Amino acid sequence: MENHMTLIIILGIVAVVVVAAIGIYNTLVLLRNRFKNAFAQIDVQLKRRYDLIPNLVEAVKGYMAHERETLEAVVKARGVAMGAASAASANPADPAAISALSGAESALKGAMARLMVVVERYPDLKANQNMMALQEELTSTENKVSFARQAYNDAVMVYNTKRETFPSNLFAGVFGFTEAKLFEILDAAEREAPKVKF
Repeated sequence: MENHMTLIIILGIVAVVVVAAIGIYNTLVLLRNRFKNAFAQIDVQLKRRYDLIPNLVEAVKGYMAHERETLEAVVKARGVAMGAASAASANPADPAAISALSGAESALKGAMARLMVVVERYPDLKANQNMMALQEELTSTENKVSFARQAYNDAVMVYNTKRETFPSNLFAGVFGFTEAKLFEILDAAEREAPKVKF
């Protein structure tokens, strides 16, 4: 009878551990899917911005023929950022991909800021209706990217907190739930959205 009772207690403990592990696993899956979905929202806004940049370059090209180097820097930075966004989109849980995207986005913002400084020297360009519409679109898109990045970072924080707290931390590594990386702007000077004024 005593052996039977010991067996029941052991099975009960095992059952509690299994149920807890299943609950932790399901919660971690839910939280990982939330931050991946939040990244998908960033991806949508980044693609929108990447699509606007060629229009901007085309609009200023006629006015700024001798500023070719600035325009080429924007086009190059856009290409690098698009590649980094594609890699991050394929696996938002990859910290290296998110870091690469953060760096590429910082470089693109820097190139765009330099372009806007040059645009300031051309009053006719600043008054152009197409440029004004592009400015409004870019400003709106930058705001949407900011909000999407904030939602992503919030989801990553909740996920990372769950995977690092007890008892989840006992199972997270076993189940392959690695730390997610925040999408941060790398350069403190780049933390502000580019000022687009015409």
